[in-house]
Amino acid sequence: MFDTLIIGGGVSGISCAMVLASAKNKNFVSNKKIGILTHQKNSALQEAVFNNAYGIAPGKLGSELLIESIEQLTHTYPHIIQIPEEKVLKITGYYPEFTVTTNRNSYKAKTVVIGIGSANTFAIEGLMQFVEAHKKALPEKQRIQLKNIDHKVTEGIFAIGTLAGWRSQLAIAAGSGAAVATDILTLWNDGIQTHSHDSIR
Repeated sequence: MFDTLIIGGGVSGISCAMVLASAKNKNFVSNKKIGILTHQKNSALQEAVFNNAYGIAPGKLGSELLIESIEQLTHTYPHIIQIPEEKVLKITGYYPEFTVTTNRNSYKAKTVVIGIGSANTFAIEGLMQFVEAHKKALPEKQRIQLKNIDHKVTEGIFAIGTLAGWRSQLAIAAGSGAAVATDILTLWNDGIQTHSHDSIR
């Protein structure tokens, strides 16, 4: 049973995983099991080059960033369970016990975070009733989002990045993933507001 299972190894998913992972020394996080399905095949980063993203050197390729972010998660936060090369087909159940079924396995999770982009090929059974037209994309692009309020789709399920209705900018996607991570940390902290910062002090 995962306490949180993140679906998607792009910007928003990895950002969410890193913030959750960085809080590992907090007493309300130390016993939590966190996983991420790092399927990246359809990430918008595959064809991107960055000249306008905060903290990223100009000319950085998105394809490089995808690889480097997975490596950073692996080396800095090895306690996060990475599940590569699996595609989610179905989510069933209710909070706090969901079953996430992929093309290879099934997993139990108390909360689920979904960050797999806004392509209209979205086809996760159990979530189709939440699909709507993307509110911040050009209609001709036929992008979709999941109906949500402040990232929350339904009890225990969160959408992040463009799937939550945000515009396709790296900084926005990263912030969306981080925001949901702090919401989950707050949930784990019995509703007391919290976040996770590193410090040189």
